[in-house]
Amino acid sequence: MFRYTVRRMLIAIPMLLVITIMIFALANLLPGDAVSAMMSGEGDINAASMDQMRENLGLNDTLVVQYVRWLFQLLRGDLGTSHLAFTPVAEMIAVRLGPTFLLMGTSLLISILIGVLLGIFSAMRQYSVFDYILTIFAFLGRSVPVFFVGMFLIYFLALVNPIFPTNGMVTIGASGGFRDVLWHMFLPALSLSILRIAEFCRYSRASMLEVLHSDYIWTARSKGIRESRVIVRHALRNALIPIITLIGLNIPVLFSGAMIIEQVFQWPGLGSAFNNAITQRDYPLLMGLCFISSVIVLASNLITDLMYAVVDPRIRYK
Repeated sequence: MFRYTVRRMLIAIPMLLVITIMIFALANLLPGDAVSAMMSGEGDINAASMDQMRENLGLNDTLVVQYVRWLFQLLRGDLGTSHLAFTPVAEMIAVRLGPTFLLMGTSLLISILIGVLLGIFSAMRQYSVFDYILTIFAFLGRSVPVFFVGMFLIYFLALVNPIFPTNGMVTIGASGGFRDVLWHMFLPALSLSILRIAEFCRYSRASMLEVLHSDYIWTARSKGIRESRVIVRHALRNALIPIITLIGLNIPVLFSGAMIIEQVFQWPGLGSAFNNAITQRDYPLLMGLCFISSVIVLASNLITDLMYAVVDPRIRYK
């Protein structure tokens, strides 16, 4: 498995190179630049002064020169410096990465636990009223946009019934703490989880139904093994293999959904940083955020592949 992991990491190097080219090209296709964004509300600005600022920021260099300079910075572990905040991009991302991971991790954990359990119960009670209700929920959950779910929860659980806060990570003026963060995280985490719960429920139900009709399940039952033991030890482990694929596919989707939900609930994560970088044409910050997001996606795919060998002992990587 060690050789397989190293090989996959080496394969990721040319992929990252292609990703950097795409990130740089797309960022520079945006109209305007950081100087124009900074001076948009400053009235009449001397063109020579703006050109001098572009020269100081290196924006007057050719795109090839700018890309090579940025690439060599990446090789040194330097994501550059923000054109607007004049702060290292790595520091700006590090501050916001924790809240985003906290929101994503909590949402993913909730989605897996509830979605897989509901899918298993639905498969064990196929064609029952409970199964039909969960099927409808899975259909509706996959059809509703994440931002609509967030606004729906805000209306009923924050405006009509003021139970949970609608913005921020901690109460302003309070010392914070685990309970305060959990209280603020409830609505955004639930907004992200509902769609994922519906998806995990649907896929785990289909996977469980396929396993329950396998010959080895009938053999285990014919031996008189308790139904709970058949489900947990024989059916569940094999049914989880497609779920692992689904987890790996959901991490990038969950990451993009977190960007939207963070804007809805003003969660201090990477979502607001993305928005500010785009609107203010802060190219180093925007490219740094995209690069870190790409690394997270590649890492999640590798971890997903390695988890197959943990769940299924028949799989051996060389």
